[in-house]
Amino acid sequence: MSEDTNDDAARTDGTGIVPPDDETPTWRERKERTVGLSRLTYEYFERSRREDQDLREESDYVERDVLAFPVWPHELIRNLALTSFFVGMIFFLSATLPPHLGAPANPSQTPPIILPDWYLYWSFGLLKLGPLNPDLAIIGGDKLLADRTYGVMANVVIVGFIAIVPFLNKGSARRPVEQPFWAAVGVMGIVFALFISALSIKNLIPMDPHLLFDMTFLIPPLAGGMAYAALKTMREGYMYDLNRRYYKLRPPK
Repeated sequence: MSEDTNDDAARTDGTGIVPPDDETPTWRERKERTVGLSRLTYEYFERSRREDQDLREESDYVERDVLAFPVWPHELIRNLALTSFFVGMIFFLSATLPPHLGAPANPSQTPPIILPDWYLYWSFGLLKLGPLNPDLAIIGGDKLLADRTYGVMANVVIVGFIAIVPFLNKGSARRPVEQPFWAAVGVMGIVFALFISALSIKNLIPMDPHLLFDMTFLIPPLAGGMAYAALKTMREGYMYDLNRRYYKLRPPK
């Protein structure tokens, strides 16, 4: 038996699983390892999984152990650092770019362009889906459903779909590559929100409104399909099966 075989057997304890150790390899030791990135990734996840399993087996908690970092000092210091950074950025922007105060509003004159805040453009764009409203009328009268009512109903449908998605997707995935379908649905929703927001201000965009309207419903499915195909292709290099096994909740025996 060669030295390499003896080293592998000692390092993996003869089971193919790397046992936990108390020493962190140095940079030189990592550099001298020539087993490849895939093997190093496998050893890392197996070692972490075994340490997690040992902690759970040693615990006397009956249902499930919640293993995490303590709030102090790990989580609190990290959150304070992030909060300080963003608060500093807000102070910096408010000092260097003060908001412009325009002319006072004239209550007796309607502005030429009425728009909501930018984060509500998507909802405002749904109110302009009049061309999709079917021309159904009773004995030549008005349409059964007004365009404004049709837009309000479109808002109800979109918001309802967003609210029900968490109940439909009950998986334990933590990365888009683990569930390509729902990741593609998210990409499609983001692209649709961008285009429907552009449709809400179509009078300010130098583009044919009819072309923009068609792109609003053609580009999102295309983007979702491309995202799904890309994530499915990335599964092999991501070692999908190994990550899925590692991140599954393992209650103690």
